[in-house]
Amino acid sequence: MTFHYLLMANQAIYQRRLMDILKDTELTLGQPKVLDYLRDHDGATQKEIAAACYIEAATITSVLNGMEAKGLIERKRLNGNRRSYHVFMTEKGQRMQKKVEEIFLQLEEETFKGISEEKRGEFLEQFFKIHKNIIPS
Repeated sequence: MTFHYLLMANQAIYQRRLMDILKDTELTLGQPKVLDYLRDHDGATQKEIAAACYIEAATITSVLNGMEAKGLIERKRLNGNRRSYHVFMTEKGQRMQKKVEEIFLQLEEETFKGISEEKRGEFLEQFFKIHKNIIPS
């Protein structure tokens, strides 16, 4: 097995598993990670969300449109700035974010089942280094 194959396969499996668990929420691909990001960055701009979630600018608009239609977020212009929207979670969005967070934690526990806390920490440390190495400059 090669690194790239395992990385792509695990991403696909993880995403499929996540969306299967979330099927009753009507969330679509991309929306859970936006809710996760907004947990700590409520009021971020669309551009900030797109960058942090590694979503293309055109795609983030579609993702946010869907979230707004479901009543999970609202977009507002602040300080008279007509060029950018700030995105805020609604109460419904906050409830959904908590559900998504619980599911992320559940999936993470399943993922690391049978692996000691020490090995888990070592893996995450190395995986973070890999992440930093491949971030576009």
